[in-house]
Amino acid sequence: MNKKLHNIEQWQEVVDEILPKLRHNILLLKGNLGAGKTTFTKFLIKNLGSADEVSSPTYTLVNEYDSPKGKIFHFDFYRLKNAEEVLDIGIEEYLNHSFLCIIEWPEIYENQLPAGFHEMKIKNNGDFREVSFE
Repeated sequence: MNKKLHNIEQWQEVVDEILPKLRHNILLLKGNLGAGKTTFTKFLIKNLGSADEVSSPTYTLVNEYDSPKGKIFHFDFYRLKNAEEVLDIGIEEYLNHSFLCIIEWPEIYENQLPAGFHEMKIKNNGDFREVSFE
């Protein structure tokens, strides 16, 4: 999927297109600061049936949400310096006991993830965002 977004409401279109394609419990979100990773996550979690308030996990590192399908964990690795710090927060336990793990800034741990994950790239071009999903 490749899509250009010109307004915030179009995130719903992205979620509608992605939800039927989710086959793995790990979704990596890549993009520059302010690209819309957390905004997308808010739309996604709402569409997965969670009534929880979604916020950025920048300072908490991980937020937990309940959904009818199971636990959703939302990570932000922006402030972490290496893979050992990711292991220290218990990432393996989260990955093994979740319906979905959404990881912002996954680059420092990406090559240690188990096989089978999705990747979304978001690029803020000023007037619009470019979104791709694998």
